[in-house]
Amino acid sequence: MADFLLELLSEEIPARMQAKARNDLSRMFAEGLDAAGLDHGAIDAFSTPRRLVLIAREIAEHTEAVREELKGPRTSAPPQALEGFLRKTGLSQDQLEERGGVWFAVIDKPGQDASAVIQDVLGRVLADFPWPKSMRWGSGGTRWVRPLQGIVAILGDEVIPLEFAGVASSATTTGHRFHHPGPITVDGASDYIEKLRACHVIVDHEERERIVREGAAAAAEAAGLRLLDDEGLVVENAGLTEWPVPLLGRFDPEFLDVPREVIVLTMRTNQKYFACTHADGGLAPAFVCTANIDATDGGERIVEGNRRVLAARLSDARFFWEQDLKVPLEEQAKKLSQIVFHEKLGTVADKVERVAKLARWLVEQGVVRGADPDQAERAARLAKADLVTGMVGEFPELQGIIGGYLARAQGEPNAVADAVRDHYKPVGQGDEVPTAPVTVAVSLADKLDTVFNFFAADMRPTGSKDPFALRRAMLGAISLVLENNLRLKPVGLYGDLHGSNLSEVLSGGHLGMFIAERLKVQQRDAGVRHDIIDAIFATGSDNGATVDANDDLVELLARVKALQAFVETAEGRDLHAAYKRAANILKKEDWTGPQVMSSREEQGIAQTGEEDPLVLVEEPGMAEAIGEMASGHAGADLPEEQALLAALDASEPEARDAVEREDFTAAMTALAKLRGPIDAFFDKVTVNDTDAAKRERRLNLLLRFRDAVNGVADFSKIEG
Repeated sequence: MADFLLELLSEEIPARMQAKARNDLSRMFAEGLDAAGLDHGAIDAFSTPRRLVLIAREIAEHTEAVREELKGPRTSAPPQALEGFLRKTGLSQDQLEERGGVWFAVIDKPGQDASAVIQDVLGRVLADFPWPKSMRWGSGGTRWVRPLQGIVAILGDEVIPLEFAGVASSATTTGHRFHHPGPITVDGASDYIEKLRACHVIVDHEERERIVREGAAAAAEAAGLRLLDDEGLVVENAGLTEWPVPLLGRFDPEFLDVPREVIVLTMRTNQKYFACTHADGGLAPAFVCTANIDATDGGERIVEGNRRVLAARLSDARFFWEQDLKVPLEEQAKKLSQIVFHEKLGTVADKVERVAKLARWLVEQGVVRGADPDQAERAARLAKADLVTGMVGEFPELQGIIGGYLARAQGEPNAVADAVRDHYKPVGQGDEVPTAPVTVAVSLADKLDTVFNFFAADMRPTGSKDPFALRRAMLGAISLVLENNLRLKPVGLYGDLHGSNLSEVLSGGHLGMFIAERLKVQQRDAGVRHDIIDAIFATGSDNGATVDANDDLVELLARVKALQAFVETAEGRDLHAAYKRAANILKKEDWTGPQVMSSREEQGIAQTGEEDPLVLVEEPGMAEAIGEMASGHAGADLPEEQALLAALDASEPEARDAVEREDFTAAMTALAKLRGPIDAFFDKVTVNDTDAAKRERRLNLLLRFRDAVNGVADFSKIEG
């Protein structure tokens, strides 16, 4: 066995492409070896800005010889079938074997040397390598991410002959572009990493990341500062350097009057610098850059050059900021009428008008408590105004944040400025959920308006496609509702505000299913079982499958939590088992309740299907008798029947009252009282008695038990 080394030397590989390239190289090489039947050990891939490296351990000397047997056509098949089979196998007819009227081809494949297998695999890997973007150079048609300069391919101590894009493989590479630009001869995988290190190239990307992370933090600490953590920037700087050297620099403190986020983003996006803070968390006029050389002057000239470049960038940012400060947000908002939100939904100004109206409504109706309705409406009208500012034009990711800064600087109340800043939150799972009342009103109004209007225009998500990010918007709305315990029935409220026709459109099943699925996603991380959610959602719904688009989500989840806690107890598990047994019996018997013919039916009078059967009974006392039959009271003779009846008489109203009070734990406690009586009933009572009256009475009793449980949750949806 031997180790194999592959190095692909090129011009600079973009840092953002390196991780995928490493994964693709190791995956494709391993798949190629496995397909050829060549045994191997661990495969590791590394990257630097200039090279993609693979080291495969313990590669077998050769593949094993194998015998392959292929079944062909019948001997009686047309000649064309036989000819096709011969072309496929590369054999002649006299080389085939005939068995039971069928042709078989037996092909002996000799073992291959590892070098031949690797040569073949690498040829296909290089030709098919899936770079996100690649370029063609020279006169050939081959492509690579950047012009390829060298290939090292060594198995053990033997160079594997290979040529790609006019570059032939060898045992020679180069070191660091500045510290050691001359040629280096490597013996193979055993000495490659250390030889490159001696020439100022750290091949292992994880080691370079550690140097950047720890070195940048140490540079900041030495200056009495703290590094603003940014793991993405650590990875990017490691991908830009072969010999990383973090250096601290400073910029003019006068730039600190520019919003903090603008400074940090300018340094990060444009210059790949780390920001620094004081001990109190305030932004410091300092940065950490990562050099790619170990400078003889300690990096002074590098830092000075980077300081000048950063000063120019920050000057541009300050210019945009100062220009935006001159224009009131209210004036900026007027330009929103020139921006189309969606061709079917009008301009951004139209959306702002809807959101402002809804935000005020949420406060006035008491859905969002503690907010001033004037401030909620004001914040909503200003929330999108920064979309037309110079700062957001330069840094689109700062929309909302810039608006908040401008609102505060232009004298708006803090509650309004905070709402403008935070109204996009929460953006995704794990994001901060606003709790300030004005912010909650504007954020919820914005998200509900987006979801409901796209649904009303029949532009809902389908499959994996969600071009308008409606799933994210609904998740954000759900998080706001639950975090702030908001009691609202969204569609009814929104329909009252914008017209009954819209309410009718939104009340359809699609929106209900959409809300249900988003709620399940939102609750998954909280450890809530999907079947428990289904059990609550199905309670009282027409199709027994989903939540209504107008349900109170806080109430629903209170039920969910109470039910999950209950079914995990012994009482809950036993009651669930009894419920399933009762439901199975009722289903098997196709039993839906007492079958009583009214006097109108006896007389042949047509029924409309809308009559109350108890109202149509004319005989004195008959309505009461039917009620007793339905409840199971009539003629109950066994003690276990009587005990279950008594338990139902006590538990049903208790559970119903608890649900009305939204005390769902108490509702589960009431159901738990049925556990003993129902167990005893099944132990001692024969449901399908030969006496038809007893059978009907007992089936009605099981029906009443099932319906009592379903009044709190649909236990048929619970797994287990």
